[in-house]
Amino acid sequence: MVDALYSIRVGGEGPRPGLRHYHLLYSGAARLARTLDLSEVLESLESDLHNYVAVAARKRVFVHAGVVGWKGRALLIPGRSFSGKTTLVAALVKAGATYYSDEFAVLDEKGRVYPFPKQLSIRGEEGGKGKRCAVKALGGRAGSRPLPVGLILVSNYRKDARWRPRSLSAGRGALALLDNTVPARLRPEAAMAVVQQVVSNAPVLKGVRGEADEVAAAVLSRIGAWAGSVHELS
Repeated sequence: MVDALYSIRVGGEGPRPGLRHYHLLYSGAARLARTLDLSEVLESLESDLHNYVAVAARKRVFVHAGVVGWKGRALLIPGRSFSGKTTLVAALVKAGATYYSDEFAVLDEKGRVYPFPKQLSIRGEEGGKGKRCAVKALGGRAGSRPLPVGLILVSNYRKDARWRPRSLSAGRGALALLDNTVPARLRPEAAMAVVQQVVSNAPVLKGVRGEADEVAAAVLSRIGAWAGSVHELS
């Protein structure tokens, strides 16, 4: 039995000079990509495979998020594409954090997050296609073991914004995670159980941010104080 079937039709030069055939990617009968750039087809295949695994996984819950490790805890940054999470993850890694993912937080039933260390896809200031970057090129390293979540940051980039985060309740934090949880509609009970486990043990902060390097330094210098103050009030 085949769970998913992909097919690639490689194009290239046609029978006449200047005539080129498109490269095509299909999932079953659905066309996923049509382009003259073969690398774009392969990137589309990788992306769709990642999403398929995120939906199909039964023993893990996948959340759209960036993740880094710091002093034995995971810092989780939920968000979809173009939210700025990869830029912030890269800045945190440059500042000394351990890289776990810039795409998915992979959570088990105990709320621990596992590494999903694909190459970072860093977009330029004008957005557009991301540039692949290995974590070693940032002077960092990838994590290898699961970590409990120590802090959740709900944040979007806004030019010249000042970083003044506020604490969210566990309920609002759970909603922020569920909004980015891949199997939330397909397996709502399992997704909710894992999300509740995470927010019951980790404080949630929300706020717009400016430049990633400045925020990364502030987050890592104060992460212990934030976690302690929130748990004392709960």
